[in-house]
Amino acid sequence: MLDSKENQNVPQVTFHTRKDNDWLDISSNDIFAGKTIVLFALPGAFTPTCSSAHLPRYNQLAPVFKEHGVDEVVCLSVNDSFVMNAWSKEQDAANITFLPDGNGEFSAGMGMLVDKADLSFGKRSWRYSMLVKDGIIEKMFIEADVAGDPFDVSDADTMLQHIAPTAKKPKQVSFISKTGCGHCERARVALSAAGMDFEEIKLGQNGLSLTTLKAVSGNTTTPQVFIDGQLIGGADELETWIAEK
Repeated sequence: MLDSKENQNVPQVTFHTRKDNDWLDISSNDIFAGKTIVLFALPGAFTPTCSSAHLPRYNQLAPVFKEHGVDEVVCLSVNDSFVMNAWSKEQDAANITFLPDGNGEFSAGMGMLVDKADLSFGKRSWRYSMLVKDGIIEKMFIEADVAGDPFDVSDADTMLQHIAPTAKKPKQVSFISKTGCGHCERARVALSAAGMDFEEIKLGQNGLSLTTLKAVSGNTTTPQVFIDGQLIGGADELETWIAEK
């Protein structure tokens, strides 16, 4: 069983980070003192659940957290700064501060350093999230100590529910497009004008084919826009949906 550290101080360590091609050492106090911080920790940069769900949703909800008193949203992993910086760039996660716990010192101090030698990962952080106020841990959400990589309680929505249960969340928008599609550009313009962040998935990338498009949307034309998991349709349907909201 992984124990909660609620009502305790965060571990005091030094993080070795890289900024503008120079080394920059940051202390725990630099990060937490006098601030309200949401930190989520995960097993590794570029790994599937971390890249597809854990990090992207925190990045999407970071502005909402800040509207409700959170100064910074921090992602921690037992990776070096080069890896974390590359992952930040690859994920386009501008709303998140990436914190490399390269030697696992912070994770060990939290009691969250676990052995993933079976995956050739060595020592890594267990998956958890916490709300920290002026260096004191107010709330932790720790994944169950079971086999595999559980991801049930350390997500951004659970943390936001704790901090601000009535907060208005941004819509989750994704659309399937193809290169040279004028109607896809209409969809981009309409979503941007409505202030809606979106994920764009292009045909021909990552194995996405017309067959897949037909299977998930029932159509073979682009774009196909989904909002909160609901199929809206093409650019015409999207513009109508936005106008009616």
